[in-house]
Amino acid sequence: MSHRPLICALLVAAASPLPALAQLSGPETTMAATVEAEQERSIALLERLVNVNSGSMNLKGVEQVGRMMRAELEPLGFAVKWVPMEAAGRAGHIVATHQGNGKGKRLLLIGHLDTVFEPHSPFQTFTRKGDKAEGPGVGDDKGGMVVMLAALRAMQAAGTLKAADIEIVLTGDEEETGSPVEIARADLVAAGKRADVALDFEGLVRDQGRDMGSIARRSSYSWTVKATGKTGHSSLIFNKEHGDGAVYELTRIITDFRKELPEPNLTFNVGLIAGGANADVAEDGARATASGKTNIIPAIAIAKGDFRTLSEDQTARVREKMTAIVARHAPLTDASITFDEGYPSMAPTAGNRAILASLNGVNRDLGFAEMPELDPLKRGAGDISFVAKDVDGLAGLGPYSTGDHAPGETVDLPSMVTQAKRAAILMSRLSRERR
Repeated sequence: MSHRPLICALLVAAASPLPALAQLSGPETTMAATVEAEQERSIALLERLVNVNSGSMNLKGVEQVGRMMRAELEPLGFAVKWVPMEAAGRAGHIVATHQGNGKGKRLLLIGHLDTVFEPHSPFQTFTRKGDKAEGPGVGDDKGGMVVMLAALRAMQAAGTLKAADIEIVLTGDEEETGSPVEIARADLVAAGKRADVALDFEGLVRDQGRDMGSIARRSSYSWTVKATGKTGHSSLIFNKEHGDGAVYELTRIITDFRKELPEPNLTFNVGLIAGGANADVAEDGARATASGKTNIIPAIAIAKGDFRTLSEDQTARVREKMTAIVARHAPLTDASITFDEGYPSMAPTAGNRAILASLNGVNRDLGFAEMPELDPLKRGAGDISFVAKDVDGLAGLGPYSTGDHAPGETVDLPSMVTQAKRAAILMSRLSRERR
């Protein structure tokens, strides 16, 4: 028996493209190649952005990064405007719009200009170390903005950007939101109401080395409990005239939080506490002072903390429970709880899962592994949550990084290529779907 037919078949199979890549169109192949070819350009831009300090309270620095992003977006056909935020005590936001053919899904891309590193931080400069780079905001979120731009440039090179209807909101205060939040997030919320899909370019999360898909983000709300009691000599504590004192009342509240609040997807923390004859919390909420003596019943005690939930229903339920616990006063004490503005939740929805399914279609066609759903307990709050009630979305389209929010923050540079390829093809496909 001749083996020539078998040999020929093997040669044909070897010359054929891998099945996983068979579904990439010509423009999609161009997008992937463009991202790879422009990686050094992307890294150079990342270095320039990182070397401009844009801590949330460095208003001039945030504005400068905004101007740098405008210079990148306008050549791609975006109409860019700067929205000042003096009324919220912050620098402002970039809002950029690209008019397509008006037929496909309207995309909202979300990122942020600011970092947690203010000018007084010792961590200020970009340093490349092979396939890694360190720097303030190198992952969160300047790396995310660079991935966004790399994907848009790839779409332009492949001709898919022209028809896409895209709005971009780059907030200048994601790390320390301005107040009132109704003003600070008005432009983002409005953009969410106009969009059909929201894509958030904060960092990719990996679990045991596997890239994960973020279809949910938990809320972040702060609270303050203030307890008061009748002061006097310590030998009189617990009697009918003096009661339990402020510190015992605060301790009761915190203990009951720990016993009664736990439920799935909820975390709650006490981050600062002070009590004594006198106690006060600084205006920034990060420092407290107290004075007292061991033989004086404390007149005041204060605790500050946060809680995080997966849905707005859960948020309302937890607030109600906390308020009820605070109201159960120990003898001759009083207490109150207040809740600060914060980040709402992005609940997991069927619509969000559908976008992740589309992204996994892109992964299959690129030959990448499927991205499972990330446990929402494994990432923090973010700006996409402000639009989650109005539009389906997906978070985590930025690069993979480690050590975020601390000196030594490090980005994995190859992940920028992977993420930009995914984003470019996903956005191109979504923009062709009917609204």
